[in-house]
Amino acid sequence: MLQKTALFDSLQGKLTGDHVSRSRRSLGDLSNVFLNEEERLRMNPDQHVYEVEMHDSCGEVEGGLFFGVSHVHPGKVGDEYFMTKGHFHQKRNRAEYYWGISGEGLLLLMDEARVCRVEKVFPGSLHFIAGHIAHRLVNTGSSSLVVGACWPSDAGHDYESIQKDGFSIRVMEKNGEPVFVKQ
Repeated sequence: MLQKTALFDSLQGKLTGDHVSRSRRSLGDLSNVFLNEEERLRMNPDQHVYEVEMHDSCGEVEGGLFFGVSHVHPGKVGDEYFMTKGHFHQKRNRAEYYWGISGEGLLLLMDEARVCRVEKVFPGSLHFIAGHIAHRLVNTGSSSLVVGACWPSDAGHDYESIQKDGFSIRVMEKNGEPVFVKQ
């Protein structure tokens, strides 16, 4: 029997087909993510910040994989670039791969001791995210930052740790360039 499958458009970074789910985060969904909460509250709460498409053909099982694409839109809250919420994995030892499809931005990587490092994301870049590392995408460009991802289907997402303590650095625009501000 011929099974239906998902399709991945590598030029556009679009995922379609069976077992593909989509989620969208708007400014109204991202309370206390950005440094300038007052500015975020003055902005349109329906303005999209990022979307994620995910292919799930196996469920959350050990040995399975999920495949996804994140689209982080250009924009800023005050001087801070649009970004994803960021997360650790619930099963902390689970690793992940990201790869740049289009746009430009940064991948923030923070260990459990809150030591942070940054990698540039661009079309063709490949990023290994080891276990026990929180990760967040930041769009520093003028078009959408589109990034592919593949991770263990049983990894889970721990957004709460990041919501509570944030990342140890922020990426702000100063004189037209991204700068890092320690927290």
